[in-house]
Amino acid sequence: MYTYQYPRPALTIDIVLFKKVQELYRVLLIKRAQEPFAGKYALPGGFLDISETLEEAAVRELREETGLKNIGLVQIHTFSDPGRDPRERVISTAYSAVINDNYQYQLQADSDAEEAEWHQLSNLPALAFDHSEIIRVAIDKMNIKINA
Repeated sequence: MYTYQYPRPALTIDIVLFKKVQELYRVLLIKRAQEPFAGKYALPGGFLDISETLEEAAVRELREETGLKNIGLVQIHTFSDPGRDPRERVISTAYSAVINDNYQYQLQADSDAEEAEWHQLSNLPALAFDHSEIIRVAIDKMNIKINA
């Protein structure tokens, strides 16, 4: 087994899923069931498994934490601030999509998510980690209008 001279960061995936309802955009958030930030809202996401691609991890995490599948996610940005996660050095790649209001689904919180629900962009709760920044970047990259 090879030992690296330098410490290696962990990799995570975060998913920013938007939905437009009556001219207002909402974003899907989960309530964290575990520390850090237990009980706080966050984006769906989690750690990359050693044998999967970033895209596979995004699909898996979205399904595990919300029950949603068959959503065309696009990679929007990588977040690498050294202090973004209190557990360890974590780099996260964010994915995003806008789903149609008539998309048939049933939210099912599972894995390390206590609940999953839609929140209006103009009235978001305090978020865990740097997820407010991730949402801001996703709004810009996906051309989302907060008030329309």
